[in-house]
Order: sequence, then C-alpha cells, then structure tokens
Amino acid sequence: MQLTVRDVAGIFNISEKTVFHWIKHRNLPVYHVGEAYRFSRSELLEWASATQTDVTAEIINISDQDPLLMPRLDDALRAGGVNYGVCGADKASVLDAVVQSLNLPEETDRPFLYQVLLSRESLGSTGIGDGMAIPHVRNPIVLQIPRSMISLCYLEQAVDFGALDGQPVSILFTLISPTVRTHLNLLSKLSFALSDAQFKTIIKQKSQTNVIFAEARRIEEKLPAH
Repeated sequence: MQLTVRDVAGIFNISEKTVFHWIKHRNLPVYHVGEAYRFSRSELLEWASATQTDVTAEIINISDQDPLLMPRLDDALRAGGVNYGVCGADKASVLDAVVQSLNLPEETDRPFLYQVLLSRESLGSTGIGDGMAIPHVRNPIVLQIPRSMISLCYLEQAVDFGALDGQPVSILFTLISPTVRTHLNLLSKLSFALSDAQFKTIIKQKSQTNVIFAEARRIEEKLPAH
C-alpha cells in the first residue's frame, strides 16, 4: 500500500509540514508519483527502527485486511520462540546460527533463507540501535510455513552489525511470514512494541519467556480494537 503525506503524519503523530521537513533533513524514504509524494510502509518501518523514531498504532493499518487472519504479536513470538546464548563471531555466523535455531518445518531450505537474510544486510544494516537488530526482508520469503513467526535471539557475545549508533548487537528479532500482508502487519506491530519503554526494558533485561510473552500480549491488547 502506498501511503500519503497525511498517512505518514498520523503514523508519527506529527504535522504534514514536519513530514516535508523529515524528507529534506532526515532522509525519510519517499517516492514521487506525478506531483504527489508516496511512501512505502515497509521502508518507513525500517527507517523508524533505524532512527529510533516512535510510531503510533496508526502504523497497523488493517483497512484492507481481514483482522482475523492477521497474526498476534504474542502468538508470533511463541511460534518463533526465544533462544538464549546463540553463538557467532560476526554478522554472517550469527545469522547462520539464528536460521538454524528457527522452529521451521523439516523440509525448509535453510541455506536459501540464510542467503536471503545475508543479502538483505548488504542493502543496509537491520541494526536499529541500542544493541538490537531485526533481520528480515522487505518482502516475505516464499516458504512453506503454516504461520508467521518472530524469533527472539540473545547472542552469547555482541557483534558488529553496522548499526547507525555504532553499538554492537546482542538481541535479534527475526521475522518469517508466509504473505506480504502478514509480514508488514507483524513488522508494524514489532516497531510499535519497540517504541514502548516497558516492552523494550523487558527485552533488554533478557527476561524469562513467560514475561516476554506477557509483554507481547499487553502490546497486542494495547492496539486499537479491530
């Protein structure tokens, strides 16, 4: 879905004038369509994460979606699981370890998934600052999986991910989804969650899985009623 200036203003709770200022001075990703500005939701989410810019619940726009088919944030985290002590000495070996840890069907082509995630990093780091990264692709990988998932991995040692703030990464959220819509929906919810100070603190404290899942459920219930 191509968003308008008004949509973007609502997503970030700013004026339309500020949107134009961000385009000029903060490299807000934008496209020119005739004389109008249009924005990609996935690119906005990546930009917001990389620049640590808070988003509002408006980012989860389901007007053209069936809400009953959209994954819950807590369900996606339960499906992906939480892994502690994931090994790796650099970005490539960490991504390989993350892919191997994912709860995927036996027939999944893990080497292909690894190569796609690695290629995505060559386009720009998914490190979002504060020691965290969100490895994903701009469009979901075509995998035969029954449902969307977010895998949360805590690394044994922090590694350089080329994040904008220069901090090494020790916490990774990896998104895997079967469709474009579920991918964008989950990426939106995760971006919104990481704008929540309490959720972010729980994540950075390496809390137990039941605490993390409860926080994800709190965020899901905080979203507007569908």
